[in-house]
Amino acid sequence: MSTAPTLPGSDTGGQHARRFGLPVATALVMGNIIGGGIFLLPASVAPYGTISLVAFGVLTLGALALALVFGRLARRHPVTGGPYVYAREAFGDFAGFLAAWSYWITTWVSNAALAVAAVGYLDVLVPVHHSTAATLGAALLVQWLPACANLAGTRYVGAVQVVATVLKFVPLLIVAVGGFLFFDSANLGPFRAGDESALGAVSASAAILLFSYLGVESAAVSAGEVRDPRRNVGRATVLGTLGAAGLYLLTMVSVLGTVPHDRLVVSTAPFADSVDLMSGSTWGGAAVACMALVSMLGALNGWTLLSAQTPYAAARDGLFPQVFTVKRRGVPTVGVVVTVVLASLLTVYNYTAGPGGVFEALVLVTTFTATVPYLLSAAAQVYFLLSGRADRVRGTRLARDAVLALAAFGFSLWLVAGSGYAAVYQGVLFLFAGVLVYAWMAARKRAAAPAGTVVAAESPGTVVAAESPGTVVVAEAPGTPVTVNQAPEA
Repeated sequence: MSTAPTLPGSDTGGQHARRFGLPVATALVMGNIIGGGIFLLPASVAPYGTISLVAFGVLTLGALALALVFGRLARRHPVTGGPYVYAREAFGDFAGFLAAWSYWITTWVSNAALAVAAVGYLDVLVPVHHSTAATLGAALLVQWLPACANLAGTRYVGAVQVVATVLKFVPLLIVAVGGFLFFDSANLGPFRAGDESALGAVSASAAILLFSYLGVESAAVSAGEVRDPRRNVGRATVLGTLGAAGLYLLTMVSVLGTVPHDRLVVSTAPFADSVDLMSGSTWGGAAVACMALVSMLGALNGWTLLSAQTPYAAARDGLFPQVFTVKRRGVPTVGVVVTVVLASLLTVYNYTAGPGGVFEALVLVTTFTATVPYLLSAAAQVYFLLSGRADRVRGTRLARDAVLALAAFGFSLWLVAGSGYAAVYQGVLFLFAGVLVYAWMAARKRAAAPAGTVVAAESPGTVVAAESPGTVVVAEAPGTPVTVNQAPEA
């Protein structure tokens, strides 16, 4: 995950829409998937052994199933929005809110995780891990610097992104290519290093590795800006996912084969350690640490903007508080401040709560929250298929689409199970906190709507509550807009 894709409600005028084709859309997906998380993930899954490569293969197949589902959904609803739009279209405002809310949580929890990963590489250059206070201070600094860049305006955000994108691929390519020249199978360690069963180890490591695939929905989220989205979004999503998976696999195998397993398990900068061992000195690792640090700052830069755009988009649709629509210099400033404060508080909590791995704890929370919009998207596809809506489903592809949707749904559930009780516990608390926000926003929206407002019923025959006493309406078809008329009083 890296840069920030366009979201529903973003300011995209008609003359700017559908401005890029398949190559750029593919690059968007690949660039958004490949971000800062990969620089720490080899060490995060090392405790499970090389069985994590099996998990990576299963995860890639699941990600491809999700990619194909997003492609099908974008073909039927080719507008900007992605999971938020599909959930709202299929199940109404509340489901759309849950998709937006959970996606927002994913972005700022991911920012906290990326900051922790960045501090691991900062420690190669300036030792900070000797003190919890120094480590925590560095993690907070790494989060607030991109936030300040965002508050300065989109021009600075773009400048940081260009530099970070170039430097992001350099250490990955160095390790991917050079690692095979120094590969030693003795470094791989045991196939199953922990006490878990094989299925448990695969599930747990896949839940951590999902962090590296966040962004698979990028082309679908930005469908309104893609030229011929019905054709290109699905192809770009699959091609981008395959490209990212190939580079990930090369770098993962290289790191596992160059860094001894016992050292990799405790490493806070596995790519730097790999290059140190390849070059026989510390200068190579220091150079890679610099590039990795800049890359992760760039990822934080883009995802800080994304974490502000998500509530901005939902606020424009009346599902988030209107204060999130405040913009200055093209940036939703309130969203930036709120999300960086939340990410900072979460970082402080996880550093002070106990001695466990902070990065892994945060990543597993994002696994749970990220799967909510994925589950809703897969369920929306199942709904469109089973409801027999000809405008949404092509009959010749009905069976294949059904299998893909069910596979994506089952894969998302499996990831929730693999993320563990602690992550699900924290994630559910975050998710359920949003229910109160929705109740508040829905009540305000209903109170503000005058009689005669156009409403949409959820299902045939549904009685829709009126905005004034004695007013009811019965829908003729799912989602059909109907005008509320005044009924005679009894």
